[in-house]
Amino acid sequence: MNVLVLGSGGREHAICWKLAQSTHITQLYVAPGNAGTSQVAINLDIQAEDFKAIKKAVIEHQITMVVVGPEGPLVKGIVDFFKGDKALASVGIVGPDMKGAQLEGSKDFAKKFMIKYSIPTASYASFTTKTVEEGKAFLKTLKAPYVLKADGLAAGKGVLIIDHLKEAESALEDMLCNAKFGEAGATVVIEEFLKGIECSVFVLTDGHSYKILPEAKDYKRIGVGDKGPNTGGMGAISPVPFCTPEFLDKVENRIIIPTIKGLRNEGIDYKGFIFIGLMKVGNEPYVIEYNCRMGDPETEVVIPRIKSDLLNLMEGVVTETLSECDLHVDERTASTVVCVSEGYPDAYEKGKEVKGLHRVEDAIVFHSGTKKTSTKIVTNGGRVFAITAFGHSIREATERSFGGAESIEYAGKYFREDIGKDLLLLEEKMKA
Repeated sequence: MNVLVLGSGGREHAICWKLAQSTHITQLYVAPGNAGTSQVAINLDIQAEDFKAIKKAVIEHQITMVVVGPEGPLVKGIVDFFKGDKALASVGIVGPDMKGAQLEGSKDFAKKFMIKYSIPTASYASFTTKTVEEGKAFLKTLKAPYVLKADGLAAGKGVLIIDHLKEAESALEDMLCNAKFGEAGATVVIEEFLKGIECSVFVLTDGHSYKILPEAKDYKRIGVGDKGPNTGGMGAISPVPFCTPEFLDKVENRIIIPTIKGLRNEGIDYKGFIFIGLMKVGNEPYVIEYNCRMGDPETEVVIPRIKSDLLNLMEGVVTETLSECDLHVDERTASTVVCVSEGYPDAYEKGKEVKGLHRVEDAIVFHSGTKKTSTKIVTNGGRVFAITAFGHSIREATERSFGGAESIEYAGKYFREDIGKDLLLLEEKMKA
């Protein structure tokens, strides 16, 4: 089977790394990929949102399955594009259609969906440029901190958590009237702040049956101790100690099952991943957000823990036979630490030469923002590598990840040295 993965980040490298292990793979392609994906697949110089070029590549390389990594192509309708094209209609594609992708593409859509199907989430209201004053009035009914979310895709930067009312009012004006997040902020969702601890649960579904993949906790802030601005993710841990069987049972029955049934009831053809961002408040799960794809860097700890043939699971999705597939998970802890470019998540430079990759031991290096030249590997993004390691404890796994991160060299390298520290303390407390 010839398979094409769309995307260029650490998520796509992890997916390619796992798919390449399948005995059913004839040839694996990735578009556009990075320096790391070229080690396990053939990189195609095609952007993930260039549908016409993707069609040409699918036909030329006799692709029978496409796995869509990032949200952009899904929100823009790549699944609908395939279904509506006679030459592509028979190609299996892992990802929801455009309507299903609105779970991530529109926070207002997602909140209305959750309310309609009684899925636990924070109370909210949505506002536009015409209702700025109503938005300010709504803010006054809430207690600090205040949560403002750009409705559309904003590269992981469209959520603001603000401690003071006046600053929240100013931020609302900035988003709606000054287009702080461009079109993504044409509508702003204001919601109640939920105090608890975050985690993420991942589901793979064929639209009818589903498999619950390993849960994970990621670290979004740039600085140690969860300080500074949000990033795309600075690291992740899986499994999560506080996600007890009792808690995960609540997640399945109150969130996952109603979500799958709700999508079907809405006439949405959803074949792919659902990322469910959760807040554990006390011992109760609330949905913070949906994503219509796997998270990054969570993929880098979730996918390595899957012992089953990933291609077999993907086939189950596209043929609606997922219920017949087995899912086996490694019981060990996986940790990933992300190395970023100096200046990220703000302005940063590219083209820094990378050295020391050969020195990484007891860990897997997933490339996020790298590029291969004729003689070397250079940085090509804000997040450059995700270093994943296994251990029989969080301490063991994180120490190996940190060791790998320290072995890699490039100018301006930075990584958080406290990934998993909060969970380590919790794990030790639970064992005491």
